[in-house]
Amino acid sequence: MSPEAQLIRELHDEHGAALSRFVAGLVGGDETRAQDVVQETFLRAWRHPAALSAGSGPTRNWLFTVARRIAIDDWRSRTRHPETLAADPPELTHPDDTATIADRQVVISALRTLSYEHREVLLECYFRGSSVAEAAARLDLPEGTVKSRTHYALHALRDALDEMGGLT
Repeated sequence: MSPEAQLIRELHDEHGAALSRFVAGLVGGDETRAQDVVQETFLRAWRHPAALSAGSGPTRNWLFTVARRIAIDDWRSRTRHPETLAADPPELTHPDDTATIADRQVVISALRTLSYEHREVLLECYFRGSSVAEAAARLDLPEGTVKSRTHYALHALRDALDEMGGLT
C-alpha cells in the first residue's frame, strides 16, 4: 500500500465517523449525499497530502472545512439546477414534426407522378376544398368529368404512394 493510501486510511479511521455525522447534519440527513461529500473530502485529501501533514488538530479542521465547502457547493449547484426524477421522460414542449415533413415529401413526390389533369382536379377538390360544382366551374369541365378524374386520380395517387413505401 502506498504511503498516501495508508495516510488516507488512517485519516478515515480516525476522523471518518465524526466527519460523516457532521456532513449528515449539513445535508439534512441524506445519507447518500453525505457519503458523496465525505468521499469527495477524502479524495481531495489524497490529492493534497501536504495539507494533512501538520498534525492531527489542523488535519481535522482541514477535513471539516473541505467537507463543509463541498456540501455548500453541492447545495448551491442543486438549487441552481434542481434535479427532477420522473418515471417517464418529460413530454416535448414542441411537437416533433419529422414524420409530418417526411409524409409531406412523399405525397409531393407521389403527386408528381400523376398526369397534369389528375393533379389539377386533386388540387382543386382536396387542397383548395372546392365542391365538385365549384371545381367544374373553375376548371371549365363537366361535373361528371371532375368526379371521374378525381376517382382515377385518387387510385393513381394510392398506387404511387404504395410504390414509394407508403406514409409513416
